[in-house]
Amino acid sequence: MVKILRYSCLYLFLSAIALCFCWSLSSCGKGASTSAVGSNIQYQVVNLSPDLHPVDLYIQFRKNSGSYYYPSPSGYFTLTTIDTPFQIRPAAGTNSVNTYNIFNLDTILRANYKYTLFITGLVQDTVRAIFSIDTAHAPAVGRGKIRFLNGSPRSQGLNVVANGTTAFTNIKFQKLTAFTEIPSGNYTFNIVQASNPTVILKQLPSVTVQDGKLYTLYSYGLVGRTDTAAFGGGVIVNR
Repeated sequence: MVKILRYSCLYLFLSAIALCFCWSLSSCGKGASTSAVGSNIQYQVVNLSPDLHPVDLYIQFRKNSGSYYYPSPSGYFTLTTIDTPFQIRPAAGTNSVNTYNIFNLDTILRANYKYTLFITGLVQDTVRAIFSIDTAHAPAVGRGKIRFLNGSPRSQGLNVVANGTTAFTNIKFQKLTAFTEIPSGNYTFNIVQASNPTVILKQLPSVTVQDGKLYTLYSYGLVGRTDTAAFGGGVIVNR
């Protein structure tokens, strides 16, 4: 009887330890949740590849709503989960002749940040994903911040001229600059080749830079083309 009692006590003791261990694992799992609800994480996709068909964003192997077409920014959307992997895949119904690698993105995202995924390049060359953080320190009072992405395949270095003053010089293809401060006001931005700055490739007129705001200027398309792959540019308001 004494032995049976001892074995019973030992069994209860080991069972209690196992229960505590399982509860501890469960608590750790909850603490490591990758839910983005309440984190105010915003994300957008900008397809700047002239010969890439529309693409879709998959998060945790589930398609995010909508497809992303050249060369229009998607606009920011709020994430409901940040479980990896994020993937870029061909949109349903696209021509499978143009094949390319799926992008797998596992960058850790932070609460209250904005992010942009730029897709650049040509399928016949190399398509590349450029991932950017769109949050920066606030500019000084009376000023805004701008940056520039050269998303034009096979282009030479590009300059950006703001109201007659060069803001960025000789920016190579697939290069994204840091934000730089400029006085708030109305601007005409001209994108030119660094080797031939007198010829305007694209003009972005009447761009209002507001106090405290962040902006991304970008180029896309091919220099010298006049079809749907023609050189162009745009502006994104990041904040």
